[in-house]
Amino acid sequence: MNITERFLKYVSFTTTSDENTKMTPSTPGQLVFAQYLVEELKSIGLQEVDLDKNGYVMATLPANTDKKIPVIGFVSHIDTSPDMTAKHVKPRVVTNYDGGNIVLNAEKEIVFKTEKYPEILQYKGQDIVVTDGTTLLGADDKAGVTEIVSAMEYLLAHPEIKHGKIRVGFTPDEEIGQGADHFDVAKFGAEWAYTMDGGEIGELEYENFNAAGAKITFNGLNVHPGYAKHKMLNSMRVAHQFASMLPRHETPEHTEKYEGFYHLVGMEGTVEKSTLSYIIRDHDGDRFDRRKKEMTHLVNKINSEFGEGTATLEMRDQYYNMREKVEPVMHIVDLAFEAMEAVGVKPNVKPIRGGTDGSRLSYMGLPCPNIFAGGHNFHGRFEYVPVQSMEKAMMVIVKIAEVMGQK
Repeated sequence: MNITERFLKYVSFTTTSDENTKMTPSTPGQLVFAQYLVEELKSIGLQEVDLDKNGYVMATLPANTDKKIPVIGFVSHIDTSPDMTAKHVKPRVVTNYDGGNIVLNAEKEIVFKTEKYPEILQYKGQDIVVTDGTTLLGADDKAGVTEIVSAMEYLLAHPEIKHGKIRVGFTPDEEIGQGADHFDVAKFGAEWAYTMDGGEIGELEYENFNAAGAKITFNGLNVHPGYAKHKMLNSMRVAHQFASMLPRHETPEHTEKYEGFYHLVGMEGTVEKSTLSYIIRDHDGDRFDRRKKEMTHLVNKINSEFGEGTATLEMRDQYYNMREKVEPVMHIVDLAFEAMEAVGVKPNVKPIRGGTDGSRLSYMGLPCPNIFAGGHNFHGRFEYVPVQSMEKAMMVIVKIAEVMGQK
């Protein structure tokens, strides 16, 4: 199976994760896909293929040399973001892309416009996988899964490439911050690993956001509007006041690079009760702590104005900047850098404006930098991935294994 066929097959599985089910994996479709992967990994010749009760898949490509080489791993996640539906994905390959706008869906007048997404112009002449504009694509992270499986298949077909033992792992529920919850680092048995979960070609990352999630509940009091003066407390209006107290330009749409933000990701409300859900992000640990303290401070201000108990805050840390754990073993980043250059990819070392399983795995004892998977515009209808970027990512994996075998 070539890399395009494999990717198109993978995105046909509905694997949207859901933080509200309180299960692992959080949705049954992820387990269906995991079971499919198990059979595929066995069929291409991997060993120690295992699927545990939580939906984690692990497998081994045995060493084909007697050299003593550290065991390394490659990891991707099988779920897709709940930000947009991934049910009934209808992908299309735009061959030899001409550099113009792409009509994704003529009936619904959904057009991918280069004016809004000019990054696609660098792939003129390549083959681009797009959606029909009604779902996300799922390149995050089925492109990564595709690249790992394809690389293992390539190495099995080319025994002249000498390599050590390689472990592969596929996790559920990364998109809801639970991808590493039940990852058995000891069972995985690698000295270090790489997540194939980055964006455009060339990305190489070993630092990411510190992350927390916050939910604020606002309690109001409903009274007939004709008789509400000095009696009613509209929880939606209080929630709006809270949201307006946060810095208006410290949001995702106004920040880049190392700049952190508060991101409102959900809101529900009636007069009696409303909730706001935020994610809080910052690369710097001190600024991250200050952002969390600001949420607490603003909740206290609301309660001082409207009465104790008007607002309640639930907040928890989700993951931390992996830089602290990777810097002591920077040779693993240097190895990825060398492999990229060897296959003709210009490395673009940058911070992740997000997180990967690798950030949590690094704190669990498995240092885990992040390598590009090749996609763009994740989590939305205009997501796409160039086939040639997936091919290059696959060859980076192969080259890492080869360089390790040579060293």
